[in-house]
Amino acid sequence: MRYRLTFVAGLAVGYVLGTKAGRERYEQLKKSAQQIAQNPAVRNTAETAAHQGRHFADRAYHVVSDKVGDRVPDSVAQRVKSMRERSSNGSGPDDWGTSNT
Repeated sequence: MRYRLTFVAGLAVGYVLGTKAGRERYEQLKKSAQQIAQNPAVRNTAETAAHQGRHFADRAYHVVSDKVGDRVPDSVAQRVKSMRERSSNGSGPDDWGTSNT
């Protein structure tokens, strides 16, 4: 309950501050966010982090599958298998919107 109240209070404060700042400030923040997102250093860092995340997830899958064995539900096993096939084929983004670069 405490977290809900904190969230609602933060939402209210954000709304009040946002309406006082107006549309011009919103456009300025949006432009700044786009510039940051298009920065090559930021993009490289994000791609590196995504690649490392996939690498560690792959390692974790092997560790868990060795310990769990055949007790993994078929739906999960098929999902992982299809994701592995997609990543090895070099196809585009997966179902979660991440690229396989």
